[in-house]
This record gives sequence, C-alpha cells and structure tokens, in this order.
Amino acid sequence: MIGILYILIFWAIGNLLSMLLDGYISGNIIGMLLLFIALQTKVIKAEQVRPVAKFLLGTMAMFFVPFGVGLLVSYEVILTNIWAILAALIVSTLLVLVCVGSIFQKLNKNNRE
Repeated sequence: MIGILYILIFWAIGNLLSMLLDGYISGNIIGMLLLFIALQTKVIKAEQVRPVAKFLLGTMAMFFVPFGVGLLVSYEVILTNIWAILAALIVSTLLVLVCVGSIFQKLNKNNRE
C-alpha cells in the first residue's frame, strides 16, 4: 500500500514542478524521472513499489479504452486529415529508424574496438 503513496507523491511533485516550468515538460514525465532517481539512489526500495507497478502495468490496456472511443467518435476529423496523418506516421517512423540505426552502428563499432 505504501507503493501507491510513493507513486502519487512523485506524481504530485512532478505536476507541481511542471506548473512552475509553465507546463513546458509534462508533470507525469517529471514525476516518473524523480521516482526513477529515487529508486536508483535507493531512497525508495523497489520492493515497496513493485506490487503496485505490476498491477498498473497489468491494467494498462484499460486506460487506453477512452482514447479508442474518442478516435471512433472523431473519425470524420481523422478522415479529412488522413494524408497528413499518414505522412507524419511515415516520416516519423523513418526518422526513428535512421536515428536508432545510426546510434546502434556507432555504439556497436565502439564495442568491437
């Protein structure tokens, strides 16, 4: 039960810091980074957070249901912008592939030497 408290505390701290930064970085991201740092520095033991994290990961699909329903409701907007959406999907996928591939090749080259 203490694990959910830790997660909520770091979520709240992250949202507070996000408001101080004018929302430039999402509070959820900041909170997760702070929780990660706390876990890595052993301020919080992983065993305390593990049961809640397993539960949240196991039920994660349920959290995407409202977004799926929202997509179905706004299908007309999606259809009118389908070419822009497809172009963004293709370009972003290619950029990620090129970036990850080049980084992997550089790191793999350094490991062989």
